[in-house]
Amino acid sequence: MRDLILGGARSGKSRLAERLAAESGLAVSYIATAQAGDGEMGRRIAEHRARRPAHWRTLEEPLALAATLRSEAEAGRCLLVDCLTLWLTNLLLCDDPQRLDGEREALLECLGELPGRIILVSNETGLGVVPLGELSRRYVDEAGWLHQAIAERCERVTFTVAGLPMPLKGEPL
Repeated sequence: MRDLILGGARSGKSRLAERLAAESGLAVSYIATAQAGDGEMGRRIAEHRARRPAHWRTLEEPLALAATLRSEAEAGRCLLVDCLTLWLTNLLLCDDPQRLDGEREALLECLGELPGRIILVSNETGLGVVPLGELSRRYVDEAGWLHQAIAERCERVTFTVAGLPMPLKGEPL
């Protein structure tokens, strides 16, 4: 089963994903893509860490997501990735401008092949006005295209608002 959980900042998407992972009854690997570039982000990361059960395996992978998924996926395991838009940001800002295309293609290619349960969390960024800056516009465009491609490959897609899951595809939660 592959789930994509979308939502805005503080929408409850991570809590929903964590609940689904806990309820899966499987061993959980939490794949965190965030990097603490400042104190505020460091506090957000600490909040997420404190909320997770101690027995969950945590991996921090800001760039090579597909390789990490391939190495961790197995039939009796749930992989929770939080979050795709931070991963996308990391790739947009990395020194190798070609890396984004390769990593995105690797992720899309591997999703259909992975055993076990996969839960992907991402920020929906395309509901507002078109950003002014070139990099911001590219980010919103890339996120939208990534979400469309991943949604095609997932059995269930859920949009989360105010802590409430709204089904977009597949069985409602």
